[in-house]
Amino acid sequence: MTRVSEPGVLVVDDNPDKLLMVSLLLQKAGYQVFTAADGAEAFDAARRRRPLLVVSDVMMPRVSGIELCRLLRSDAELQNVPVLLVSALRVDDGSAVEGLTAGADDYLEAPYDPMLLVAKVARLAERARYENALRESEERFRLLIEGVRDYAIFMLDTEGRVASWNEGAERIKGYAADEITGQHCSRFYPDEDVRAGRAQQELAAAAAEGRHETEGWLVRKDGARFWANVITTALRDKAGGLRGFSRVTRDITERKLAEERLLHDALHDGLTGLANRALFTDRLEQAIERAKRHREYAFAVFFLDLDRFKLINDSLGHLAGDRLLIEVGRRLKASLRSGDTVARLGGDEFTVLLDDTKDAGDALRMAERVQQQLALPFDLDGHEVFVSASIGIALSALDYARAMDILRDANTAMHGAKALGKASLKVFDTTMHNRAKALLGLETYLRRAAERGEYRLHYQPIVSLQTGRLTGFEALVRWHHPKRGLLHPEEFLALAEETGLVIQIDRWVLREACRQSRAWQKRYPSESPLCISVNLSARHFSAPNLFEYVEQVLKESCLDAACLKLEITESVLMSDADHVTRSLGRLKSLGVELQLDDFGTGYSSLSYLHRFPIDALKIDRSFVSRIGPDGSNAEIAHAIVTMAHSLRMGVVAEGVETEEQSAELKAMQCEYGQGHLFSGAVDAQTAEAMIANGRTPHAPGPPTWGALKRRPALKPPPPAIKSKGAGRRH
Repeated sequence: MTRVSEPGVLVVDDNPDKLLMVSLLLQKAGYQVFTAADGAEAFDAARRRRPLLVVSDVMMPRVSGIELCRLLRSDAELQNVPVLLVSALRVDDGSAVEGLTAGADDYLEAPYDPMLLVAKVARLAERARYENALRESEERFRLLIEGVRDYAIFMLDTEGRVASWNEGAERIKGYAADEITGQHCSRFYPDEDVRAGRAQQELAAAAAEGRHETEGWLVRKDGARFWANVITTALRDKAGGLRGFSRVTRDITERKLAEERLLHDALHDGLTGLANRALFTDRLEQAIERAKRHREYAFAVFFLDLDRFKLINDSLGHLAGDRLLIEVGRRLKASLRSGDTVARLGGDEFTVLLDDTKDAGDALRMAERVQQQLALPFDLDGHEVFVSASIGIALSALDYARAMDILRDANTAMHGAKALGKASLKVFDTTMHNRAKALLGLETYLRRAAERGEYRLHYQPIVSLQTGRLTGFEALVRWHHPKRGLLHPEEFLALAEETGLVIQIDRWVLREACRQSRAWQKRYPSESPLCISVNLSARHFSAPNLFEYVEQVLKESCLDAACLKLEITESVLMSDADHVTRSLGRLKSLGVELQLDDFGTGYSSLSYLHRFPIDALKIDRSFVSRIGPDGSNAEIAHAIVTMAHSLRMGVVAEGVETEEQSAELKAMQCEYGQGHLFSGAVDAQTAEAMIANGRTPHAPGPPTWGALKRRPALKPPPPAIKSKGAGRRH
């Protein structure tokens, strides 16, 4: 039978017939065979695959069989391979002696009996196998001896006293053989394990089971502890009687510490050291299960989001932001009880599992304590900063079944708290969840609204206050929801802003408004063509290709750029002044007009207006609505008009509702008005009817003398106009 697992026999001969004959003979005898045509080829083949032995002809071109012997004996890997030389020359011609001197193991004179060849090969093969096995055994033993220093290997008698001691035991445990022999193995255990009888228990288990393996703390001679793997084996005589124990101990402290570090890292936030989402979720699942078993048990979950963190991160840098997060984590832990779990989910979001709460009031008091701690100033490398947190609270009283559900609701409540203002608290109730589900459903419809063609444009006319002539429209988007009908912007634009869909909506509005405006211009040509005003969201200025898109729309619609007015809010200007200045400059280069919408409701810092290429201001409706029937409370509107004109900007007044407001604004030299006095937003057909008539249904004529006479003298404007919040209106 062929020995598949052992190396083959290398047969070498320059005579192909002899090579084939010997190969077939040995294969029939059960050997694997590979061949070579001369000594040089044979040496290369032997180095590629070490043979069991070599059968070689003596007389060959290039490298003879004798030279092959010398080559093999000079190679460290091949020097022990047996060689059988075969020659047609007589033994007494000296070649046999030369071959044996060169390292051959045997010599066969041709012609020969084939069975003699097989017998000699069998003898050499057996010797080769034995020597190979011996070398492998020696190598394994050498490796075992070299590695045994990592193990404490010693023998115990039947009572557990040390009977023998190796070098590894001395190195690991610190005792010399002469000072530990005869001592009980309990000496290696910590005091608490000695009192618990751990050593005796392990020996009893080994005696009963034959072999017992355990891991735990052991003690060195100097008192230092180390984590050890211990294998105790019972030694028995032929009759089965217990003769003692062998014990192998290995120090695995480093591995154990590494495992603990990996486990800690897997369950904790790398920056703050707090629990991470995985550990927090696990603790929360445990609390839910406990609440199911014990009806009197209650808990609460806080979801915290820091207010103004982005401002601190952007102004002082990410390293300062990281230090702030670390300090926030410390304060959270300090303000809560030891049994509560604090986690950082990521960014500036933290969660708290408030264990064993009495009622909602208990949770609210703890949340207020957290906010009080966070309200204290933080020192970040000499910078005193203040933060607060919006906290959403979800109570276990709602009988949650999954951790993700209560986390979701606490997060929903947190967003509700943010809507109330900074440092606010909000306890979750089911109406919030219903509202969140409704918003999610609305978002699903909103994402498909464009492809379904559900957006509509309405147009609110803008008139000249001096002549009453219709000068253009502001394009205002509506959404024809497939189930809820026509929706106004306040019902979906905030969601569009949050999801980023507002860019898609604004671009549709721009394209459709320009197309419609150009169609009206062609149908109703005039010396002063109608203009169209379109709002741009702040998100456009962080998105790519705004300039290219506006340029493309103007080309496609063939609308004169001077007839397009792009409206932006003050918040856009303050987000990244340098970037916005460059973006506005590129848009202005197209020839479009830039208008600042809702002026006065945002930052209202007059000092920055000269930096931006703004053509006109739109006075917010809140200032126009203050103008009374007798012209009173018009000071702020007048100040805005005066300031705009001093900067060579035009003015559009929004929210004009009465004849008196229109007359007052006209007297201030305000150029344009927009509001329900003239018309609300109308569909394209109604807007076209206005264009055909040349004016809106309620366009004013020249102001009456009485209206101007009733206007009181205007007071000088205040030095600065400041207001909070900057809305965006469609």
